[in-house]
Amino acid sequence: MVNRLDQPRELRRTFRPHYDPEAFGRLSEQFARFLGTARFLVYMTVFITVWVAWNWTAPPHLVFDHYPFIFLTLILSLQASYAAPLILLAQNRQADRDRVQAERDRLASERNQAEVEYLTREIAGLRHALGELATREFIRDELEHLLEDLRRPGERGPDR
Repeated sequence: MVNRLDQPRELRRTFRPHYDPEAFGRLSEQFARFLGTARFLVYMTVFITVWVAWNWTAPPHLVFDHYPFIFLTLILSLQASYAAPLILLAQNRQADRDRVQAERDRLASERNQAEVEYLTREIAGLRHALGELATREFIRDELEHLLEDLRRPGERGPDR
């Protein structure tokens, strides 16, 4: 059959399991967060201690993992083989969030910089405009000089 663009493709059934990447990502982050706690270390230490103590001291017919503890090694390897990719997935998701946050911070910083530059220009304009206006102190000084001139009538000019 020739692929035609004017007709939709036939739906193919796939037997792959469907999963929600977002839910899986959240689960991996929770798992990674739990692996990084003291509680996890305590649980693992107690589990391994009980495992070794049981298999070392239990009667021979109740021992399920003899001395080299191969089954315990297998369980720990399996746990590590699942933990590593889940931790990496959680780190990648965190890196994506950090990248988005850094971009937001950069944009906010640019806006703030533009606002600061605008306000600086406005303040400079106001200072320039104030420099051309008579200030309160200038007017006060001029009035005081005029009052002094009025109080001393004999020192005034010849027009009086």
